[in-house]
Amino acid sequence: MTKRDVPPASVQSVDRALEVLEILGRDGEGGVSDIADALGVHKSTVSRLVSVLESRGFVEQISDRGKYRLGFTVVRLAGASMSRRDLGRESRDICEPLADSVGETVNLAVLDSDRAVNVTEANGGAGIALRTFVGQSCPAHATSSGKVLLAGLSEGRLAGFLDGTLEQFTDATIVTGAALRDELATVRAQGWAAARDELEDGLTAVAAPVRDHTGDVVAALSISGPSFRMGGDRIPDLSRQAITAAEAVSIRLGHTA
Repeated sequence: MTKRDVPPASVQSVDRALEVLEILGRDGEGGVSDIADALGVHKSTVSRLVSVLESRGFVEQISDRGKYRLGFTVVRLAGASMSRRDLGRESRDICEPLADSVGETVNLAVLDSDRAVNVTEANGGAGIALRTFVGQSCPAHATSSGKVLLAGLSEGRLAGFLDGTLEQFTDATIVTGAALRDELATVRAQGWAAARDELEDGLTAVAAPVRDHTGDVVAALSISGPSFRMGGDRIPDLSRQAITAAEAVSIRLGHTA
């Protein structure tokens, strides 16, 4: 059926259903009588409309008050649209000022199988900078971004990482599933991860999770630099700044605390 073949009555019903959503979005909630008055139609018409909308999750009834409000389907659709935005574009104007402020390299990474892949990079003004680039991938278990991304996985998806043998890059690399499990528990508890000389001697980084509208971890924002500049005394402050920046990106993806 083409658009021109749609009966006028059906078009009117769709239009009124959308008006119901707009009314509830504007007012927060409303009863059948309130909505009928706003639309200028009979209450039975509104009852039919909200019944269909409720069956699809677009509205939900506040049971103890007999009124309706927008349902989770509206939130889910809006959030899904937000999450499809390009991560690089959404994070760039957050990563660049952060890199300038801390004088180190800031990356945004996503998980691809068992590796963390950089999708955004901003270099600070320090004289010695990291040799990284957008598109570079690193083993997840040996990086701060990777640890954050692994910590956001379900137990089922983590099984392969925890059961297998982990590649060793330096003396500090985590190489057993048990040690990685403990590390990820710490990451979840404190809300950020650190990697000190674990991928490469002389390289230290901290990272925090970026979440989408569902609350899932979809990326990790990291601050990295030479270990001599990223000593233990800077880690607490840098981790707080990474968390703040990651939360700002999360908000752009539709995440709400």
